[in-house]
Amino acid sequence: MKSIGTIGMILHHKGVAVWSVPLNATVYDAIGILAEKNIGALPVVDGGRLVGIFSERDYTRKVALEGRSSRDTRVREIVSAPVISITPQHSIEDAMRLMSEKHIRHLPVLEGDKMVGMISIGDLVTWIISAQNSTIDQMEAYIAGR
Repeated sequence: MKSIGTIGMILHHKGVAVWSVPLNATVYDAIGILAEKNIGALPVVDGGRLVGIFSERDYTRKVALEGRSSRDTRVREIVSAPVISITPQHSIEDAMRLMSEKHIRHLPVLEGDKMVGMISIGDLVTWIISAQNSTIDQMEAYIAGR
């Protein structure tokens, strides 16, 4: 399969803004951030260091289905760890493979210990569709002699 780009290319296109939540935050506060930012997962940080991921899936499986209160439960009690991450130099195919193998939908992007972005499966799908449309446009232009 021909490479269709790198994670760094996606971050350059979509931006690198990342919201996070501290370990001590309540699940209720974390859910509020997810809703406000219209995102599905948040990196969990402790002292500026990435220590886990909090996702909608964590909430539904570890709070709602267990009858816990989101106002009384702390993120640290349900955080998904260890963190599975990727670098900007990895290919989009690498990210797709990793997400598929690990059954995850969000990947923090790290350069060393520093988080430089976050990608979702939706970001990958959007990128792939755009790349395919560009290829089709180029082929049509070639066939038409433009």
